[in-house]
Formats: sequence, structure tokens, C-alpha cells
Amino acid sequence: MTEPAIICRQSAFKHSVTEADIHWAFKTAEYDSPMEGDEDKYLLIGFSTSVNPLEIMYYELDDGTACVYHAMPCRNKHIPLLSRRRNK
Repeated sequence: MTEPAIICRQSAFKHSVTEADIHWAFKTAEYDSPMEGDEDKYLLIGFSTSVNPLEIMYYELDDGTACVYHAMPCRNKHIPLLSRRRNK
């Protein structure tokens, strides 16, 4: 699967997740699905370059580019999603 073009808003770095980790999370995504209640935004669960789970929130631009606005170590409430297959 080809990795989408990815851009990161400044807010994506609030929790000290690096751009390299964000790109790696997209490559290693175990879960990627529209967010409940807001189908225009997506929740992706993937892994950092250190193999720690990350939660990434993004929306798609008109050209298909993923615009990441949130990235942080995966919270416990999202860990069960790792047992689901990638939906995209």
C-alpha cells in the first residue's frame, strides 16, 4: 500500500511526537477509520519508530493529502482498536 502524502500542522507536535514517527505510524497503521460523530476526521493507530503505539488524528485535503493535527502516545481507551484491521 502506498503511503499518502502527509502534512503536519504545528498542533501535531504538542505531545513531542516527531514528524518521522508520524510518517512511520502511517506506514505501520493497525487501525485507520473515520471518527465516530465526525466522518471527515480520521483516527489512526500505528507505531512510532521506537515501536510504541501512537494515536494520530487527521483529515484529508481535497487532493487526498493527510493533514495531521493531533499525535500522541496512544491512550488506553484506544488500545483495544489495535485488535481491529485497518479499515481504509
